Amino acid sequence: MEWINRTRTIKFILIIIAILLGVASLVFSNYLVRDLAREESTRMEIWTEAMRTFNNADEGTDLSLVLTVIRGNSNIPVIVLDNKGGIDSYSNVRIQSSDTLGYLMQRAAVMREAGHIIRMDMNEPGEYYDVCYDDSMMLKRLEVYPYVQFGVFVVFLAVALFALLSMKRSEQNRVWVGLSKETAHQLGTPISSLMAWTEILRTTYPDDELIPEMNKDVRRLEIIAERFSKIGSLPETTPENLGEALQRVVDYISRRTSEHVAITLHQPERPVMVRMCSPLFEWVIENLCKNAIDAMNGEGKIDIHVAQTDERVYIDVEDTGKGIQKSHFSDVFSPGFTTKKRGWGLGLSLAKRIIESYHKGRIYVKHSELNKGTVFRIELRK
Repeated sequence: MEWINRTRTIKFILIIIAILLGVASLVFSNYLVRDLAREESTRMEIWTEAMRTFNNADEGTDLSLVLTVIRGNSNIPVIVLDNKGGIDSYSNVRIQSSDTLGYLMQRAAVMREAGHIIRMDMNEPGEYYDVCYDDSMMLKRLEVYPYVQFGVFVVFLAVALFALLSMKRSEQNRVWVGLSKETAHQLGTPISSLMAWTEILRTTYPDDELIPEMNKDVRRLEIIAERFSKIGSLPETTPENLGEALQRVVDYISRRTSEHVAITLHQPERPVMVRMCSPLFEWVIENLCKNAIDAMNGEGKIDIHVAQTDERVYIDVEDTGKGIQKSHFSDVFSPGFTTKKRGWGLGLSLAKRIIESYHKGRIYVKHSELNKGTVFRIELRK
């Protein structure tokens, strides 16, 4: 559990650092855009003053510098309006309509609403021009660039996290497969020996009542080895009677647990058929029941409810144990998570793998309340 919390903390810190870097880049870019916008505004004030000087100049005035300033504006869109609101001149405006005058008037109105207007007073009383201007194409692109940059950064971060999680999941799968195959292999020899010894005992003591029970336990070991073998490969699913599979689990657990634990199966009268791998599915139910018994400290009630729709089957395993904190609903399926003093914390992780990877279903904590109990739900396709 400590390892899971430490891993989660590291991931959280890395994500926070990435977000802070992205936000810092966005803020810096916006600051740069504002500086460029102020610079363009200053340039337009100078341009307007140059136009005023040009219009008010007499024949002896040297206009070389003024003309240089006026001609120097090659990227900022400008529309000059007379004192009656009509179009006097324009430059750097890309006409995108057949109605040139109407389009220019519309653009000028947008510029005025944005506050991009400078009054150019002339020498004659009451005579003036309004210089309307817009952001240059470069500035507009720079305004959008920070958000594009942030979007690309977020996508890159998401792809990187997905790749890391996929690599981790792939490595976990290889570990599961290797461990499962090795376990099945190691169990094979002692199980064969036990089968031979029980057969000798049955022949030597045909009337002994304990030998059939020993055979059942040996058969149980065979099933466990078969389960590990199936986990190490892709198991085949076949249509099975869900009620019969659940009843086998209930019978097995009931015989091997305290009489103070009552396990009850509630299912429809008509058989419920589901595509499943029975050995692995029964293992999941066993795991949920054993966890429930541990949570109840060997005393309580377990109810298994079966319901179905046209497309799905729902299995709820409900206990009267100590419950699970809501913040741990997803953690319980993580490898290594356990609240027990003993155990590896692999049971529910393995159950999730069996249900989701092999049966294409879902398993999750439907409801839990501290000191009252927990309900695990399994959803399977028909």
